[in-house]
Amino acid sequence: MAGIEKLELREVLKEIKMSRAAFYRMRARGAAPKLIKLPNGQLRCRRSDLDAWWEKHEMSA
Repeated sequence: MAGIEKLELREVLKEIKMSRAAFYRMRARGAAPKLIKLPNGQLRCRRSDLDAWWEKHEMSA
């Protein structure tokens, strides 16, 4: 699991060009990329989950 790229939330927000508030609204609707919570409380997104989210939204556009 150590070889899996995990992005910090700020990196995800920068890539998808979205504010933190807008991201959390989208997350509340269940439409945001999947996040994992680390034992220290920080959030991360696996690169594969973000890529899958991009693909899903490209197909629906």
